[in-house]
Amino acid sequence: MEQKKSREEIQALGDNYCFACGAKNPYGLHLQLQIEGERYVAEKTLPREYQSYSGVVHGGIVTTMLDEAMGGYLVACGEKALTARIDVRYRKPTPVGEKLAIAAWIESRRGSFVTMKSTITLPDGTISAEGTATMAVVE
Repeated sequence: MEQKKSREEIQALGDNYCFACGAKNPYGLHLQLQIEGERYVAEKTLPREYQSYSGVVHGGIVTTMLDEAMGGYLVACGEKALTARIDVRYRKPTPVGEKLAIAAWIESRRGSFVTMKSTITLPDGTISAEGTATMAVVE
């Protein structure tokens, strides 16, 4: 792996309009993930604009956050990666208006494929959702 990139270097790779992490997207999630040890982490409190039924974050938004953490971690480590496959397990409803902890890490690597894991954790330590993805590292 190459040297880890700063948030500014990562954002410079694109036009900073990513729905999940781009600061310029007015409708985006504006996730501010950072590397802590061997994990890519962020905290986020989502407003009602991202809910499905009353008080619960839409499942597609939950999946987006998990996917961003997994793929973004590899990008932050200097690798271009695309999601080849993602599997999400919704363990319990993810609430709007509460601080969520998002984390992702590398589980294993085989050639240009990396198996990643990610979680969304509630303030009481309960995991509300977990993701597993196969990321394809590309040039």
